[in-house]
Amino acid sequence: MSETKTFHIGCQSWQYDDWITEAGGETIFYPRGTRPADMLQIYSEAFDTIEVDSTAYGTPAISTLEGWSESTPDGFLFSLKVPSAITHELALGPATYPLIDEFVEVSRALGPKLGVILIQFAASFESTKENGANLRSFIARLPNDLRFAVEFRDPGWLIDWTFDELNERGIALALVAGKWIDEDVMFPAFAKTKTAFAYVRLMGVRDLPKFDRIYRDRLDEIDRWASMIKSLEAKEVFAYVDNYFEGHGPATANRLKSALDVPAVDARTLEKQASLF
Repeated sequence: MSETKTFHIGCQSWQYDDWITEAGGETIFYPRGTRPADMLQIYSEAFDTIEVDSTAYGTPAISTLEGWSESTPDGFLFSLKVPSAITHELALGPATYPLIDEFVEVSRALGPKLGVILIQFAASFESTKENGANLRSFIARLPNDLRFAVEFRDPGWLIDWTFDELNERGIALALVAGKWIDEDVMFPAFAKTKTAFAYVRLMGVRDLPKFDRIYRDRLDEIDRWASMIKSLEAKEVFAYVDNYFEGHGPATANRLKSALDVPAVDARTLEKQASLF
């Protein structure tokens, strides 16, 4: 089924000093001497999408989004996390409405480079009637010309009511590998996700001191997730991996690409391109 799908596979954030190849060392990801200001442009030579974590801390300036857009080629896609003030501190109550309206309008500054807007909840956002009512009112306000995904970390949300609410509005359920929801609960959700696009995240335990290579081999899990991704009805899939999943986000993203028969860019070619300038 993968040949009928479009995959956008990338990392969660791009600005990591541990990704810079050391002088005289083996290639890591970024060429030797890469400046932070150049990381996004170089990253975009290897991947066509990124999940932006920094927006979870507040709505960015339009000039920031414009700068990101100018640093990347046509076709590159940014997925943005909704500020945690909306999802964690205010838990979708009416006080969040002007905040989400502002965030959505600012996000439009990316134009065709806006991928998905991720609404990520804490595990403490439980599947209560009050939270369900707030969720229904909140997602009803979202514009239907943009893509949204919702991530729950309380397994109690993975019920038919939730799938019906999200599918009806074309909002994807974020399918997440992480400590919050076990695979035996998450994997059945793949068949109940009926949106035109899907949103996948591979997360790991935050116990690694560096992000320069694979420290824990989880290829078997990557293969399992790739198999489930192929089973999705969605024709377009956004998938993002974090450093903690295996130790080095770019390597994991390329492993996922390989499992989905998507061509990957060897980091050594980035080194060669940098040497031309």
